[in-house]
Amino acid sequence: MRTPVSTYRLQIRPGLTLQDAAELTGYLRTLGVDWVYVSPILTAEEGSDHGYDVTDPSTVDPLRGGPEGLAALSKAAREQELGILADIVPNHMGVASAGQNAWWWQLLKEGRGSKYAEAFDVDWDFGGGKIRIPVLGSEEDLEQLTVADGELHYYDHRFPLAEGTFAPGDSPQDVHARQHYQLIGWRRADAELNYRRFFAVNTLAGVRVEIPWVFDESHEEIVRWFREELVDGLRIDHPDGLADPEGYLARLREATGGAYLLVEKILEPGEQLPDTFDCEGTTGYDALADVDRLFVDPAAEEYLDSLDARLRDADAPADYEDMIHGTKRRIADGILRSEILRLARLVPPSMGLPADKVADAIAEVICCFPIYRTYLPYGQDVLEESIRRAAENRADLKAVLEDLTPLLLDSAGALARRFQQTSGMVMAKGVEDTAFFRYTRLGTLTEVGADPTEFAVSSGVFHERMARRQQVLPLSMTTLSTHDTKRSEDARARISVISEAVPEWELFLGTVQELAPIPDGPLAALVWQSIVGAWPADRGRLQSYALKAAREAGNSTNWTDPNQDFERHLAAAVDSVFDVPEVAAALANFVAELEPYGTSNSLSAKLVQLTMPGVPDVYQGTEFRDGSLTDPDNRRPVDFQARMTALAELDNGAAPLFTDEAAKLLVVSRALRLRRDRPELFGGYLPVVAQGAAADHVVAFDRGADRRGALTVATRLPKRLAREGGWRDTTIQLSGNARDELTGATYSAGTVQLATLLEQYPVALLVPTD
Repeated sequence: MRTPVSTYRLQIRPGLTLQDAAELTGYLRTLGVDWVYVSPILTAEEGSDHGYDVTDPSTVDPLRGGPEGLAALSKAAREQELGILADIVPNHMGVASAGQNAWWWQLLKEGRGSKYAEAFDVDWDFGGGKIRIPVLGSEEDLEQLTVADGELHYYDHRFPLAEGTFAPGDSPQDVHARQHYQLIGWRRADAELNYRRFFAVNTLAGVRVEIPWVFDESHEEIVRWFREELVDGLRIDHPDGLADPEGYLARLREATGGAYLLVEKILEPGEQLPDTFDCEGTTGYDALADVDRLFVDPAAEEYLDSLDARLRDADAPADYEDMIHGTKRRIADGILRSEILRLARLVPPSMGLPADKVADAIAEVICCFPIYRTYLPYGQDVLEESIRRAAENRADLKAVLEDLTPLLLDSAGALARRFQQTSGMVMAKGVEDTAFFRYTRLGTLTEVGADPTEFAVSSGVFHERMARRQQVLPLSMTTLSTHDTKRSEDARARISVISEAVPEWELFLGTVQELAPIPDGPLAALVWQSIVGAWPADRGRLQSYALKAAREAGNSTNWTDPNQDFERHLAAAVDSVFDVPEVAAALANFVAELEPYGTSNSLSAKLVQLTMPGVPDVYQGTEFRDGSLTDPDNRRPVDFQARMTALAELDNGAAPLFTDEAAKLLVVSRALRLRRDRPELFGGYLPVVAQGAAADHVVAFDRGADRRGALTVATRLPKRLAREGGWRDTTIQLSGNARDELTGATYSAGTVQLATLLEQYPVALLVPTD
């Protein structure tokens, strides 16, 4: 198996094709990258900027460069000695435009008799033998149907006609009634849909890759990449949606000839990947959470809790466990109600259980789940505990839960299998996409894959986790920014400084809320933290983010029934940054207060992530400071030429100040090059403990097996460090002579003052010279 030392993620789209990626390989090689990591490249919905809505798994998307583009990228990568990691989407297909998806088109045309009736996950009996498609504004819109060119049309939507279902003179409504599908109002999807989706996205239909021929047909092109040695490894999107992730990984490993595999899997604190998963690890959200918390001041928790209570006009801060139970229940009873009801329909009628009670009980168990899903029998104890908690919460459901327990624990049964596919949907929508926009005491903490109740991590705890990562998952990815993160690594690095500047934060928030109030205290905290983290940013970006955040939170407005009055207040608050001098001045002053410390956090977090155990990923463009917010903001075009020019200047001897844009590029390039070119320096993990007054402000580790490897030194809690008088007498011990890859300075074995070591930058990357 070929494995990567590091990866660099590129968002392949019509504006950055595979051919464009091929032209970047020289830069990536110079940067120090080992593998190019590309977003989905199979043919997707026309106009898709992300590629996760694959419509044709048999071809590389011509709008993304086509097979010629993949061949060009592969050739260029080989010439630069780079591997290629490709993102694939086995769980679902895009069905927004039926005519673009041959599988879906044939299914709609032929119904249960279609070959693809087995490929898509449809509950035919519930729909009366028809697939329900929620595209109508309302049922009255059936009057807008037309028949043209042998198809049924609804505005821009096209649908096939079954053989023999149309004759001249038939009304479009009569023709519609004869089809294998039923067009319904979009609001009915929440409770009446009868095909499995990706989360609550009606235009992404679940695919049953557990069926051998479906796997074969949907992976034929992917397998070709390995047969022709075009690609070296795969990142598997959302395996938790599959009926049998373990079986899928085993089959994929075999089909690719034993290639390197990563799963996009969110692990809750303490959760481990099942040992039976045949893959190298995850895409790194667990690592992201650990790194972020190194740079959060634990002393701020009590103060930020107090502020949170005041913003909520409550006696106490938000109770996170209670909150996520409520938000998950909101999802289970709302946009994912159809999935819950489908589970309830799998309970045998012979059991005599009331259908409404069954659905209620299943939803309650899912809402008590502390993780995304089980993989029975792995995780059975978690399921049993969740059932117990559900019975405690709802005594009226205890008897029903007792009857359901054997079915939920039967890994061979249909209910247990589909329950496992569903629990992650509710978790993702209820926690990541709702609670994370409501639990707002510190935005750094509410990142994908994190538990925001874990406020901070000490160096000691971090070292314990890294030692385990080195032992158990040395080839698992580490990351700080992805296409899915709510805020980029640099935005979070600046937001983390708020934990060291609580009085200043309270003053700033009070000022802007008085001048441009957002009438939702917790949301105001989230929006203003995000603006601070992203600044400078243009008006459109901030307006789009604030509106999305408010609707995701769902407290003061939402997606389906927007509160226009509230949204006007929200838009006015964002506009005030540009139009009200007092607000602009307050923002500028607060950002200036945080900026040098946010930069320190940014460089420190990046060096830690790039040198800690695992395979580090750099998200496109983040070798410069990047203040992106949630998608699609984090998929904006990247100015690669500026980065190439800056890297050339560094290589010609430029020595940027630590606050300069190029300082992060210096850290990224030197760390990536060292990992690629000196692998013998990264064979282990040993904590390096500082001594002295500011010992808690440094995190240091040696990646050698015997303290003779690459030594990372990074600054923690820099604002408090400055307030307390700097490094003073704090030292670390070097076991041998060393050189700093960032500055070129050399140090003799023995005691080294951190004030000297970290004089130029808040980080150092030392390599042995003897």
